[in-house]
Amino acid sequence: MNIPENKKIVLFDGVCNLCNDAVIFIIKHDKKDQFRFASLQGEIGKQLLEERGLDPNYLDSIILIEPGIAWYQKSDAALEIAKELSGIYQGLKFFKFLPTGLRDIVYEDIASNRYKWFGKKESCMIPTPDLKAKFLD
Repeated sequence: MNIPENKKIVLFDGVCNLCNDAVIFIIKHDKKDQFRFASLQGEIGKQLLEERGLDPNYLDSIILIEPGIAWYQKSDAALEIAKELSGIYQGLKFFKFLPTGLRDIVYEDIASNRYKWFGKKESCMIPTPDLKAKFLD
């Protein structure tokens, strides 16, 4: 598995419209080119989950992996990603002051309704040639 050691890895639900839109949003605002992406459904995504003791069939959270440092899920992952983005999105990091349990209740409500509210693709997105280098699988 060719995982870049100097990049943060975002694992996401590859068939979720909301998740795919979030990935495109992160790419657009990742001015320092810090992030790489893999779907939770792909082999790399499943392997990275297993390495962290998570169920490889787990699809209900975005996962952020900082190689050699830590990994985050749910609202912690979203806020860790936001603090690295350009512009006003860094301001979202201040939500870290709210208790994780409270943040995760909101996150889990959105996650459990994401297909109903935002739709679902038949298969994982295929990145354009310009974006292909940002994806691991």
